[in-house]
Amino acid sequence: MTKNSTQPDLILPDGADKLLLHSCCAPCAGSLMEDLLKARIDFSIFFYNPNIHPKREYKIRKDENIRFAKKMNIPFIDADYDRDNWFERVKGLEFEPEKGKRCTSCFDMRFERTALYAHENNYKVFTSSLGISRWKDMNQINTSGVKAASHYDGLTYWTYNWRKGGGSARMYEIAKREEFYQQEYCGCVYSLRDTNLWRQKNGRERIEIGETYYSNKLAEKPKS
Repeated sequence: MTKNSTQPDLILPDGADKLLLHSCCAPCAGSLMEDLLKARIDFSIFFYNPNIHPKREYKIRKDENIRFAKKMNIPFIDADYDRDNWFERVKGLEFEPEKGKRCTSCFDMRFERTALYAHENNYKVFTSSLGISRWKDMNQINTSGVKAASHYDGLTYWTYNWRKGGGSARMYEIAKREEFYQQEYCGCVYSLRDTNLWRQKNGRERIEIGETYYSNKLAEKPKS
C-alpha cells in the first residue's frame, strides 16, 4: 500500500456487497484497487477495452493489469477484444477531438458491456478507473456509466470521485513503485495518430509501442 493513502472510508451505494470495477489499465486502476482493498470491499476487475490499438499495445496494457491483480489477489475478468465492433461504433467520428463524440461513443460501448456483465453476474454496482485520469472529462464518463446502468433494474453506476483525497497523486506514485508500462497516448488508433502529429510538430520522436516503463524517476503521467 502507498504510505500517503488518504482516501476517506469507502461504502458501496445501495447497500451493495460487491463491486465490478471496469479497469482501463493498471496505472489508472492502481490506487482504486488499493483503496478498495483497504476498505475491505469485495470487487473484481473487468477488463474490456476494444479501443486500444494496436494489438501489441492492448496486450501490454492488459498483461500489466493482470500482473497487478494477481499480486493483489483480485479476480480478473478478461473480456473479448472486440476491435471490429469498436471501429464500427465510432465510424464517422475519426476526426473528433479528444473528449468529443468519439470518446462518448467509446465510453458508451465499454460501459454497456460492463453493465451487461454486472447484470448477468449479480453485481448491483459497477464503476470505472477511467474517471481518475486528468486526461478525461469526469462528467462525460459518469454520464455514460449512468446511462449504461439505467438499462437494468437495480444496477447502479458509482460516480465516486476517485481523484479526491490525493487519488490522482497516488496513481502516479503506484505507477512508479510498480514500474508499470507508461502509456503515451489514450489508447485508440486516432489518439495515436493525433499524439504523433503533435509530437512531430513539436520536434519530438514518435511513440514507440512497448518501449517506455516507469522506473526510478517519475516520467510523463499515464493516459488511458
